[in-house]
Order: sequence, then structure tokens, then C-alpha cells
Amino acid sequence: MKSITYGEIDFKEVCNKIKLYTEKDIQSDYVISVGTDSQSFNGITRMVSVITVIRKTKGGIFFYDITNLKKIYDLRQKLFTETQYSLDLAIKVMEFIKKSKINACLEVHIDIGNDGDTNSLIKEIKGWVVGLGFKFCMKPDSYTSSTIADKISKKQYKVS
Repeated sequence: MKSITYGEIDFKEVCNKIKLYTEKDIQSDYVISVGTDSQSFNGITRMVSVITVIRKTKGGIFFYDITNLKKIYDLRQKLFTETQYSLDLAIKVMEFIKKSKINACLEVHIDIGNDGDTNSLIKEIKGWVVGLGFKFCMKPDSYTSSTIADKISKKQYKVS
């Protein structure tokens, strides 16, 4: 994974950074969210998965991973692939949160909403996410997938 603050780090180190971040202010409320967005261009689909840690009213940090796949043409398949990437990562994050006894809410952010072509998939994807025991967030509340991952997934976007 990568971080603007910490550079390239492995998942174990991401977990360590999350633990240290949440221990700095134990009185604050934390939300850890996982989300994925993708963009297709030049025969590939760039899948960007993000872990965001928000210290409510006091900022946050995020980590991301980029995977290039063979171009996905079908919108339904693309959203299901994004959701699978998010859920795979959320399961790992949840295991870490429980093991480390971090007091934080874990949300899965999906880049779908009531407006547009994705609204027909909301019920099915929400059922999948909630059925696995996660809190489901969609637009306009899915900032991890709809804003952070979206920006990184753009072809011209360069992360520092």
C-alpha cells in the first residue's frame, strides 16, 4: 500500500500506523472506512482501494493500493469487482481492529447512488456488504470511494 505521508508500506505497517494514530487521542471518536473506485482507459481498469482513518472533527489519514486489471467494460461487473476489493480489504482491517482492540466504527464505502445508472444495484450490493456484517455507505456519504479513491484512479492524477 501507499500513503502520501508514509510512502510505500506493507499492510502490517499500515495497521501499525492506524494503531498509533488512534492511540494519539483516545478521547476522540474514530471512523475507519474502506472503499474502492476504478477508471478504465488504454485497455486497463485501474482499481484503487483506500483505507481512511478519520478522527472526527480533527482530521484523518489514508492509505491506498492500485491494481491494474484487464479492462472491465460492463458497469455491473465493474461495481461488483470494486465491492469485492473493498470487502477483501475490510475483512483484513476488521481482523486487525478486533485483535488490536481499536475503538472505531468500520464502514464500507461503495461508489453508487440513487442518481444515475448504479441505482439499480444498490439493494443487491448493500445486502452483500451488510450480510457480511459491515456498515454500508453510498453517495453522498461514501467519501472514501467516491472522493479519495476516485481522484487517485483518474488517469492524469499523480499522487505525491
